[in-house]
Formats: sequence, structure tokens, C-alpha cells
Amino acid sequence: MEGLFSSASLLDLDTRGLLAINGAHNDVMDFLMWWVSDKFIWIPLYLLLLFLLYKKYKKQTWVLLVAVVLLITLSDQGSVFIKDTVMRLRPCHEPSLWGLVHRVHDKCGGRYGFVSSHAANTFALATFVSLMLRWRFSMALPLFLWAALVGYSRIYLGVHYPLDVMGGALLGIGVGALVWLVAWYVLSLLP
Repeated sequence: MEGLFSSASLLDLDTRGLLAINGAHNDVMDFLMWWVSDKFIWIPLYLLLLFLLYKKYKKQTWVLLVAVVLLITLSDQGSVFIKDTVMRLRPCHEPSLWGLVHRVHDKCGGRYGFVSSHAANTFALATFVSLMLRWRFSMALPLFLWAALVGYSRIYLGVHYPLDVMGGALLGIGVGALVWLVAWYVLSLLP
């Protein structure tokens, strides 16, 4: 694992960041971060984004629905591929951290954590929607803050290191921009 990153000190800093965020737990934050991390709680947001896309693109919205399916498939499966390739244990599975990582509801997730699928998916969606709606910074910022909050919740819950979330965010932004380019091209071909 150390070969992937520049030095063991970066991994040490990553672990310290995790322990600082995860170690600041309390019952209220446990509840909130568990809630923030639940993808189904965000269905109203997804419906709002779909409505905004429909409002702008009307009959061409079907292209965007196909693009969103492609987007989530690429970001999610891309993150799983990276996890299975890098094989970095999640903090909650790391033997050297047993007893140090606070686990909410005793949940941990799959064995590997680099990169975070939650971060990849939310940043991909934030990027794609912001570009499709041609939002200025002030409009896109809340969507990226939402994605960052979801990523933070994954660290807080002890299921990802900060670098897992940052890697997922970078993957998601890249996938979001790539799918936006494809969707924009397809839309340009339609009458």
C-alpha cells in the first residue's frame, strides 16, 4: 500500500485524520452521520435534481436519465474495481485500529475502502448536474457541500480514511465530467 502513496507519513497523517474525526463522536452525531450516509434518505434531493433537469431539457430528459444510469454505473463500479485492485482495508477492518475506531451500529461495510463509492457517486452526480444545468459557483456549491458532507460522514462512521474519500471525490468528478461530455455530444445530435 505504501508504494501507491508517496510515503508512510502520508498514511500516518491519513490515519490521524480518521481518528480525529471518528474520535469526536457522540450520540447525536452518530445519528446524524448515519442518516447523512444513507443513500435512500436523499431521494427527495434526487427527485428535485431530476425535476430541474426536466425543466431545462423537457423532451430530451430521457438522454439525461440514461446518462445518470451510466454515471452511477461508472462511478460505482469504477470505485469497486479500484478497491479490489488496491486492497486497502477499511479502518474498521484494520487490525492495528481495533478498539480505536468507533463503529456506529457495529457496521463496517466491505473489506476494502480505497476509494469511497459514496464519495465517487455523490461527487459524480454533483459534477454532472452542475455542468448540465450550467450552474455558476454559487448554485453548484450546495451540491458539492452535500457530496462533501456524505464523504465526511463515511470518515466519521469509521468506514473510510480521508484519502479514501478524496480519491472517491476525484474519481466522481472525473466520471461526472466525462459523462457530461458524452451527454452534451448526444444532445447536440438531437433536433
